[in-house]
Amino acid sequence: PHDSAGSRQNQSRELAETQTKYLMAERFPRDEVGAMDRILNAFSRRTLAEKAQYQFARGGSDIAGPSIRAAEAIAQQWGNMDSGWRELQRGVDAGGVPYSEVEAFCVDLQSRNSKRLTFIVRHWRDTKQGGYKLKDERDIYELCANQAQRRLRACILASVPGDVTEAAMQQADATLKASADTSPEAMAKMVDAFSAFHVTKEQIEKRIQRRLDAITPAQVVSLKRIYASLRDDMSTPAEWFEAGDAAPPAG
Repeated sequence: PHDSAGSRQNQSRELAETQTKYLMAERFPRDEVGAMDRILNAFSRRTLAEKAQYQFARGGSDIAGPSIRAAEAIAQQWGNMDSGWRELQRGVDAGGVPYSEVEAFCVDLQSRNSKRLTFIVRHWRDTKQGGYKLKDERDIYELCANQAQRRLRACILASVPGDVTEAAMQQADATLKASADTSPEAMAKMVDAFSAFHVTKEQIEKRIQRRLDAITPAQVVSLKRIYASLRDDMSTPAEWFEAGDAAPPAG
């Protein structure tokens, strides 16, 4: 880009804002005990606990971890953190497909530690009938934002102490188990939520090996983690649910 008075002014403003953030973090350091209490209180809310963990299958075993929503909540309550993502530049690859170079970052303003991940997002969407280039700016932005979420989550979790994250996940588990709703209304909402991924009630019952009216709180928690994994594109429905129409007997 051409150097201009406007670009120099923007650079000066960004530099001043960054310096101010570091100075404020130095003047008002985080209270780790108070921050930990706020994090545990946040994950005591059922609405956040339901979105706090994802789950996916790998090597025949189920793996669970903090979701991007959990990472964002932890960073907010931990304090003196600056995180996000930005598009650095655009180009065209060897195949003639435009791409964006994107950076996800998280900076601990107090300790001066930073974690940055740079990656390429092709402006391309695959379909069953074949792929096509993205031209609409909204579609390009949504694609970049979706790809950036996983990297942003990794940056935040790398900047927050591991024991803080573990305590938050334990609190989320306790909240879910204490508030797991197995009522017919709640199960109907869950079936409706999974239908967005073309997962039927029969497939859900086949996975849990019982009818929904006999589901246990622990199974509700597991299904909510699977739903979070599907929603965040961490896995696909085929990894969790088998095709079949026959529902199993009540467990």
